[in-house]
Amino acid sequence: MDTRHSRTQLARRRRNARKIVQALKQLVPQGKITLRYSTPWELLVAVMLSARCTDKKVNEVTEKLFRKYRTLDDYVHADRKELEQDIRPTGYFREKAKRILEAAHFLQTTFQGQVPRTMDDMLRIPGVGRKTANIVLGAGYGVVEGIAIDTHVRRLARVLDLTDQTDPDKIEQDLMKLIPRKEWLAFSFRLSEYGRKYCPPRPHEHSTCPLTRILGRTKV
Repeated sequence: MDTRHSRTQLARRRRNARKIVQALKQLVPQGKITLRYSTPWELLVAVMLSARCTDKKVNEVTEKLFRKYRTLDDYVHADRKELEQDIRPTGYFREKAKRILEAAHFLQTTFQGQVPRTMDDMLRIPGVGRKTANIVLGAGYGVVEGIAIDTHVRRLARVLDLTDQTDPDKIEQDLMKLIPRKEWLAFSFRLSEYGRKYCPPRPHEHSTCPLTRILGRTKV
């Protein structure tokens, strides 16, 4: 791609990104995480459980889970097989239980039982990538380091022609160039909810979706 075309494409995508941000504020006014939690650690657990599972189901599971395991220390001393059954409805429960317990032990031994407040430290936690770190830092501490790229954001960023990338980290870098920093956290939550409510991953006619109608085009 030549430099002139690249600049033109970036300018067009920035214009479209502004339209999308404004439209999402009308379509998804809340702009907040739907997972329920009381502490940064509970938020981390909930985000880990949300992998390949709906937030609604995670909230159903954590309602009981967080009453049973009230502190990080409770997870450190938890029986793995018992925890697996406690989170079984979220799917991939053996893998998730393993990661949750590894994270609990790591936080206890490395960060005095506290969930850290920086991206670099978050990424040291076993099983934590940038998506999880962005959500926990943003929703848990109000620390915005980037844009959480979940499956909906990853898919819709391409559908809405905000990126040509497929790698989540590269998609995040592209979106960070287009979206004002003050909008990063809410944008991710809004676009995810938009995907669930208006533009689901199953095959459908994208031209009927609100954002693609606003933009007047779509890239599938």
